Amino acid sequence: MPLSALQLPKEILDAYQARTFHLLPAPRIQNINQALNWVNQRGFVYFWPIKGITFPSLWVTVAGDRPVADGHDDPGHITWGWKDGALGKRIWYYSKLLRRKATLISLEIAPYFYALTENYGSPEDDHLIMYEQGRLTLAAKLVYEALLKEGSLNTIDLRKAARLTSKQSNSEFNRAMEILQMDMKILPVGIAEAGAWNYAFIYDLVPHHFPDLPEKARLLGEAEARMKLAGLYIRSVGAAQVRDVQKLFSWSPEITQRTLNHLVDIKQIIPEISFTGLPGEYFVSAELIQPPE
Repeated sequence: MPLSALQLPKEILDAYQARTFHLLPAPRIQNINQALNWVNQRGFVYFWPIKGITFPSLWVTVAGDRPVADGHDDPGHITWGWKDGALGKRIWYYSKLLRRKATLISLEIAPYFYALTENYGSPEDDHLIMYEQGRLTLAAKLVYEALLKEGSLNTIDLRKAARLTSKQSNSEFNRAMEILQMDMKILPVGIAEAGAWNYAFIYDLVPHHFPDLPEKARLLGEAEARMKLAGLYIRSVGAAQVRDVQKLFSWSPEITQRTLNHLVDIKQIIPEISFTGLPGEYFVSAELIQPPE
């Protein structure tokens, strides 16, 4: 029977994800160095678990496979301190990226994400081209230009510099921040004691904070970048359907299918695998079928 016609027990997938998601019986991650090593191993992970998306998260590696706690004194929230303490230290790339959710990316993998953004040329010009073509909101343009002119700013000062301080502009500003982070134009680089809660992110332009990132990304083709990211994703989750890959990366169905076909061609993933108790067929990591020694 060819591999692509296999049906596997779901327990094999569960055991695989327990290992890659760092679930019990694996020891809990206990410090920032262990967290960094794990992020580098996986390539990219979520900071929190995201409802409806099966993917590793730092919270789960520390707190276990349970919902994020409301109480600030929950021991799992030590991850918050790690994340805040790492801002500006350039040990990983942190931003609201995948699905507009907080994402941790290893510095080795960040160029692959950047290669798929709209950042093709000069940081002084790309946003203008996008705005003129209707692919960047006015609020996002104003926020970006404030950082371009003033340098890094905390959220309170950034709203003032972008002239988006009214209550009516709250949604515009928040959407602008998400748009700019998803396209890797800005990112948080620190924490300031500002605002009503004495807690506000400090933001900067990505090329200012990671000046070598654009040049590294230029060496990568889009197809190569997509293969790398999709391969890492399936390596982390063990098995995924086309719609899972499309949902996580926001790629078109055609691009998603083409990317997965390339990974099949190089035998990194195996198609048409089913699991007992799960509907449909999956693309499966070759490491799930034959784990590395």
